[in-house]
Parts: sequence; C-alpha cells; structure tokens
Amino acid sequence: MNSRENDQLKVTNQAEVADAARMAGDYQIIDNYLCIRMPEEVDHHRSDEICKNADHYILESQVGNVVFDFEDTHFMDSSGIGILIGRYKLISCFGGKVFVLHAGRQIRRMLQLAGLDRIVEIME
Repeated sequence: MNSRENDQLKVTNQAEVADAARMAGDYQIIDNYLCIRMPEEVDHHRSDEICKNADHYILESQVGNVVFDFEDTHFMDSSGIGILIGRYKLISCFGGKVFVLHAGRQIRRMLQLAGLDRIVEIME
C-alpha cells in the first residue's frame, strides 16, 4: 500500500468514526461521570452504536456513574429503554448509578411506565 492509499484509508476511517459519533450522540467524561448527550431520535437504528460506545467508555475509563442527557431528544422507542437498562446493569456491577437529565414529558412518562424511575435517577 502506497502512502496515498494509506492517507485515503485514514481519512475514510476518520470520517466513519466522526459519522458514528454524530449518529450515536456525544460522549464526555467529567470527573467520575460519563455524560452522554442523546441524539434527536433514539431508535433501534442508533441504539447498538450508543450501547457499544457507552460500554467502551465505562470499561476503558472506569467511570463510576453514567448521565444520559435527553435535552435534544424528541423521539425514543423501546430501544432507548434497553440502552438505559443495559448501562444500569453494567455500571451497578461497579457500584455506580445512572442518571437521566432533561427528559421531556413523553420520554419521562415512558421511563416511568417501564419502571425505570425505581432504578435510574430522573432529574430535571
């Protein structure tokens, strides 16, 4: 592989990573918290990528808690419930907690109907 092909491969991989990050939401570690800004739509198309990225950060960065920020989220299907439950199961093994911020009325109601308000702290 010549250097031009190698450069093109790097650009392609970086573009794929950037696209995946845009699709899956933003991830940031602040102190002992993994903060995840959820995308506008949380559905089965995006849930796998969100789970993979979140699990990677939890395990590699050894954070103690996870915060899901739903400020930009306008739609969430049942896969969003799965994201939260899966991260709760993982982080609780390490004694951590899961928090939900800025959930709109419909998303908050969905979380309550699913019983997540008993295991996840839902904050304004």
